[in-house]
Amino acid sequence: MNKSILLLLSLALFFACGKKENSSDDFSKPTTEESSSNPSDYDPKRGEGKYSTVELGATLDQAMATKGEDVAGVKCTSCHKMTDEKLVGPGWKGVTERRKPEWIMNFITNPDPMIEKDPEVQAQLEICLVRMPNQGLADDEARNILEYMRKNDGVK
Repeated sequence: MNKSILLLLSLALFFACGKKENSSDDFSKPTTEESSSNPSDYDPKRGEGKYSTVELGATLDQAMATKGEDVAGVKCTSCHKMTDEKLVGPGWKGVTERRKPEWIMNFITNPDPMIEKDPEVQAQLEICLVRMPNQGLADDEARNILEYMRKNDGVK
């Protein structure tokens, strides 16, 4: 019986986090303006997507961080811990110190092309074994999550 339960849980996780092939709202495919056709054009500091600059305040925007925490609670924390510990995906501790805000915004709004092109993301995928699904985040949701990540990393 334990094997049956384990199999069912594994299948549920696989399908819950997997890409929906027959969805009419396929957020996983980048638009032409977001996608670079030449992998050698990939900028590992910025990532790939529409964000070339992201303006951050010198201090934390608490209202944005609170909204980001709410969105993350629905779309992110089932796979990511706020520590450096891996759950399904990597922990978020220190991410804003390791990555530029443009990279973070591009990855959370446009993960598929970055998974295909970014060597560090590919290395992380080998550890986690699960591709990050495109959550279809709106720009403001992504920006709020970034502010929540900054709060988690100690920005005041």
